[in-house]
Amino acid sequence: MLQYPKFDPIALHLGPLQVHWYGLMYLLAFATAWWLATILAKRPNSGWAVEEVGDLVFYAALGVILGGRIGYALFYQPGQYLANPLTILEVWKGGMSFHGGLIGVSIALWLYARKTRRSLLAVGDFVAPLVAPGLGFGRLGNFINQELWGRVTDLPWGMVFPLAGQQPRHPSQLYEALLEGLILFILVWLYARKTRPRGAVMGMFLLGYGIFRFLVEFAREPDSFLGFVAFRWMSMGQVLSIPLIILGIYFIIRKR
Repeated sequence: MLQYPKFDPIALHLGPLQVHWYGLMYLLAFATAWWLATILAKRPNSGWAVEEVGDLVFYAALGVILGGRIGYALFYQPGQYLANPLTILEVWKGGMSFHGGLIGVSIALWLYARKTRRSLLAVGDFVAPLVAPGLGFGRLGNFINQELWGRVTDLPWGMVFPLAGQQPRHPSQLYEALLEGLILFILVWLYARKTRPRGAVMGMFLLGYGIFRFLVEFAREPDSFLGFVAFRWMSMGQVLSIPLIILGIYFIIRKR
């Protein structure tokens, strides 16, 4: 049994300003996406200029933040946020939905594609290899915040999270950081190195994320205010991941 390290969720105190680790994780995510996008743009015949990367990352960042926060409010706690709408702005407290962020990014990339007269699938294929590291950083932020912990376990690496009681639990945030962050990044990055039908790289990301998230949910404690939402064993995260798996398969196997 492991004890949760005593992380302070506040990284820096700058006078009255408090800089939270959760916010720093998002900055790291966007900075990493910018760096990786620059690498992709410099590849021969990429069809992208390095000068375009800044605008693309800006559009994507807006989509992630707005979509992730609004999606969390709508999918997970609509009553609370409708009663106190201004709490949606308190991003530093956590509470971001990947599936909401995906919808937000899709809208943002659609707008970017229209602006640059590109295919939405072409933009999606370029962006897909950039996303996973940011997901990994986000899960580390969840771990530091002591949120989204796992179910009770008797495994040797079960961890006691003080905010969750004294029973050892799966450190499911770290599972997700490994699967959705590192392994998914390697999978999609390597897959994108070869020429693929348009939409296939994006499809590989959707399929990989959907499968990893569906599996990790078996170790993750369902949200207390939702519980299981289908068949008495499926969480909201699993329900929302099924369409991603289906879309991923479709984009990978569809004809050129």
